[in-house]
Amino acid sequence: MEINNVMVAGSGVLGSQIAFQTAFYGYQVNIYDINDDVLVKAKERINALIKTYTDYFKDEQKAKEAVTRITFHSDIEKSVENIDLVIEAIPEVIDIKKDFYKELGKVSPEKTIFATNTSTLLPSQFAQDTGRPEKFSALHFANDIREKNTAEVMGHEGTSEGVINLLLDFAESIGMVPLHVKKEHPGYLLNSLLVPFLTAGQGLWANGIADPETIDKTWMIATGAPLGPFAILDIVGIETVYNIVKSQVEADPTKQPILDALEKNFIDKDKFGKSSGEGFYKYPNPKYIDEDFLK
Repeated sequence: MEINNVMVAGSGVLGSQIAFQTAFYGYQVNIYDINDDVLVKAKERINALIKTYTDYFKDEQKAKEAVTRITFHSDIEKSVENIDLVIEAIPEVIDIKKDFYKELGKVSPEKTIFATNTSTLLPSQFAQDTGRPEKFSALHFANDIREKNTAEVMGHEGTSEGVINLLLDFAESIGMVPLHVKKEHPGYLLNSLLVPFLTAGQGLWANGIADPETIDKTWMIATGAPLGPFAILDIVGIETVYNIVKSQVEADPTKQPILDALEKNFIDKDKFGKSSGEGFYKYPNPKYIDEDFLK
């Protein structure tokens, strides 16, 4: 089987990047989201990425051509016509993902492979809901996909070896470094390292130990890292972070102060990080890029 036509489900910050990256490397891409109002914002994100990709790859023509290969749909059945691969990038909420896969499985061609970009959940949690568990795997991308170009492929016990190999090849074909995660593990490789780090930073803030700027400065000065945890949280997107913490609270009630602080200070105020112009920092010129920030 060859992959030629790709559908990306979810047009948020990372979903839009996945779609653009895939189209940039020559694939036909459908973007699906729940209604036309959401797709208006998706089109704005996609158009904004023309400059981002032009600046990074120094190829304006290729960036503009990518947009011509992207179409937008709010009808899920139309969005999967003749699609070889679906990459799901919808909210990190188990019930939402389960309901989506049940619907997707009913309307998709038999040939279609499904891949989830979930940050912290396991593909086995949704495999049976897809109706095609052997054709289902995780395919995880990091934010700022063009630059942080990792693609983690993690199947579940029922994923066919052929699907794993096909996804690894696909990832490489769109400019990614394919990384095979050989066994199911929450958080894959990247987030197994990153999430505890970000959670530790959030805990220091939510429990009043230090403010975000001080925590970021500490990490950046002491380790030489280019970003601290709160700069990273803004890039990831605070709504995504909130959903991750929410899923953790039931098993670990000590994280409740983090959830409450995120909701009160950001979610309720529509401050979602870099994508909305404000999170822990204000954009487009956050304090952590100032020359004097580490002094």
